[in-house]
Amino acid sequence: MPKKSKRTQSHKRWRRWVNKLWSIFWRASLLFILVIFLFRFIPLPTTAFMLQSDYPVKQEWISIDKLPNHVALAMVASEDQRFPEHYGVDFAAIRKALDQYFDGEGLRGASTITQQTAKNIFLWPGQSFLRKSLEAGLALGLEALWGKKRILEVYLNIAEFGKGIYGIEAASQHYFGRSAERLTKDQAARLAVLLPSPRTRDPVNLTRYLRKRAVWVELQMRQLGSHYLATILQH
Repeated sequence: MPKKSKRTQSHKRWRRWVNKLWSIFWRASLLFILVIFLFRFIPLPTTAFMLQSDYPVKQEWISIDKLPNHVALAMVASEDQRFPEHYGVDFAAIRKALDQYFDGEGLRGASTITQQTAKNIFLWPGQSFLRKSLEAGLALGLEALWGKKRILEVYLNIAEFGKGIYGIEAASQHYFGRSAERLTKDQAARLAVLLPSPRTRDPVNLTRYLRKRAVWVELQMRQLGSHYLATILQH
């Protein structure tokens, strides 16, 4: 029998490697999906942003069911008022951000609460098309596996509110000396306006601009109303 050519043998080795890599990819993907699904029911022990923190991490998990409705409503009013309507990615906001980028204004956020949650859990700080693309893909996955209520709960517990201060409970205790269960509407609005620059802002000593921003957030909360939050908490 004629010997197999080196080219044929090389081709078969290449196919074996491709098959192995494909198998590893699918197994890793299934494991990743399983882990994310489990975290729909249990608190996250840490996040990528916490692991990358330059400061000692302070964080304490609190169930969204223990929080006054106005705490969650303040964050939604400030960060993502279309939260109940989109599927993790706000394409209208992305188009606007891209238009501004191509007009020379720099790459801006346009991130939904779901995207911010995905970024904080899995990714790294900074702005790039690669990170934004990964963020968008992960956000769509979180919407499918977790639903709105769980996403909002995780966001409230992992968002950074100061140097090493993660989550609404740690923030409330640090700035106001009380549990997040006892936050007033004004205090919730003050914490909401710390984002997206929590390391340079203090809710107890807001600048004139941020005081106006907090008043605006409270106005948006009243306009959105409790029925708006109820829609979110049903999902």
